[in-house]
Amino acid sequence: MPNADEQHRKTPHPQLTLVAHMMTPGVVQIPGDVSVTEAAALLEREHMPCLLVKDTDTCFGLMTPTDIVKKVLAQGLEPGDVEVHTIMTRSVHFIEYDSIVEDASTLMMSTGAPILIVTKQNQPVGVLTARDLVLSPKRCRTRVPATIRVIGEHGPGAPHQATILQLSHVGAMVESPALLLPGTKVLIDFTLPDVKLELSVRGTILNDYEQIVQTGTPPSLSAPGVDIQFTHLSPTDQSRIKAWVLQNSPKLSDQV
Repeated sequence: MPNADEQHRKTPHPQLTLVAHMMTPGVVQIPGDVSVTEAAALLEREHMPCLLVKDTDTCFGLMTPTDIVKKVLAQGLEPGDVEVHTIMTRSVHFIEYDSIVEDASTLMMSTGAPILIVTKQNQPVGVLTARDLVLSPKRCRTRVPATIRVIGEHGPGAPHQATILQLSHVGAMVESPALLLPGTKVLIDFTLPDVKLELSVRGTILNDYEQIVQTGTPPSLSAPGVDIQFTHLSPTDQSRIKAWVLQNSPKLSDQV
């Protein structure tokens, strides 16, 4: 795993699509001596594209459903008798959450890796697959009125007015005068223009606000927006947002 001090820190441009926008949040990590039977059950239960295997303090691997099929079932082996470290893919490639998706595509093409583990400050926070990059549209630039409520121990708090600047079916960039710190759970309500579809979506704030925390000054309306990673979005709402984004995103010919 890359050293956090060696990562190139950068301030993302608000119009760029980042790895954090496209990844599947969360990483399921297991030790190398877990049986394939247990690992397969974990894959199914967590609905993840892979498991991150930590065989030693410095040795990582990935286990996917394809590994189980090709290296266990196709070989006539008993899954309960096989430990995951014997079938895992040992080349694991990591990428920082605030890298642009073009960097992820380049890394996948140069290494042949269909899966990247996304890190934040040297800690795994998500999974990015080649399928994500192929099927996920880039964010559509827009200005959609919204309200945001911070979710606390007793449920959502008071609503704050906001504006969605960029939108995809996995997340949004939102302009808000409220101070929204990384890791904050929120509920964002908005209506998609034209189709008049009202949505209430849970999400997690991704942005880092070190400077805001140090100065104690909330972001102004001219400041870059905060990134929200959607969570628990139903397949139906995902499809509706994706269709709206595809319909309202500028065509390639319009960008030349």
